[in-house]
Amino acid sequence: MKLCTFETPSRAARVGLVMGEQVVALRDHFNDAPASMIELIREWALWQPQLAELAASAATGTPLAQVTLLAPVPRPGKLLGIGLNYADHVAESGMDMPAEQLWFAMMNTAANGPYAPVDLPRVSEALDYEAEMVFIVGRRARHLSPEQARQAIFGYCVGNDVSVRDWQLRTSQFLLGKSFDSHAPFGPWIVTADEVGDPHTLGIRCFVNGEQRQASNTDQLIFDCYQQVAHLSKVMTLEPGDVIFTGTPGGIGGGFKPPRWLREGDRVRIEIDGLGMLENTVRAEA
Repeated sequence: MKLCTFETPSRAARVGLVMGEQVVALRDHFNDAPASMIELIREWALWQPQLAELAASAATGTPLAQVTLLAPVPRPGKLLGIGLNYADHVAESGMDMPAEQLWFAMMNTAANGPYAPVDLPRVSEALDYEAEMVFIVGRRARHLSPEQARQAIFGYCVGNDVSVRDWQLRTSQFLLGKSFDSHAPFGPWIVTADEVGDPHTLGIRCFVNGEQRQASNTDQLIFDCYQQVAHLSKVMTLEPGDVIFTGTPGGIGGGFKPPRWLREGDRVRIEIDGLGMLENTVRAEA
């Protein structure tokens, strides 16, 4: 199934089921349906059979072209990213292959919709893109093995870990350079894990103004999704709706000589096989 958070000019944000080229609001069919994606994920065992029936029905909804898709989890409890997780990206960064997973936090105010504008900061011109697969945690989890971790992932999205490189690299901590408002667009929906199957066989691509900059496959991840969950769960309790960016392949703007930073008006499109695509236009910060 494909699940989204969306709004229309006349209605506030709702949770919907994407069926072809339309979206069906859950509360149009179930009065007591969860009001947010996090609630739906928490109660998934209860709602999954009913939504499967809805997905198999001839229910009609609103055309996707008439709604605004928001970040599937608009304000995740945790928003985390892993660095240097594709070998070609390690090489272009001039760093050694990591022996340990390199994690950083991203503030949840960075979360952004799949087609929403991305700000060019007033304080920097070193704006970069990073095509990434994203996964959403499906249940509370602590001290899981990689084998158990598979069951803790609810679904997958497309993401862009937009990075402000000078702020990211001026200290040993990446948090500020990864946390600017609007800099973590993801979506356009969550594809549930059962529909994705193996998430480590998916083509991933990034285009800037139609020019392909990144092209790889998630089979090139150094630490796969299950290893990531297992590692994080040694430290913290993962919770339903937590959002994890899984790393980017080579081809980032900062890897060119000279760097090819994003400019106002640039369009960044990211595609992942089976998950969909997002496209964000860079605008000057107000």
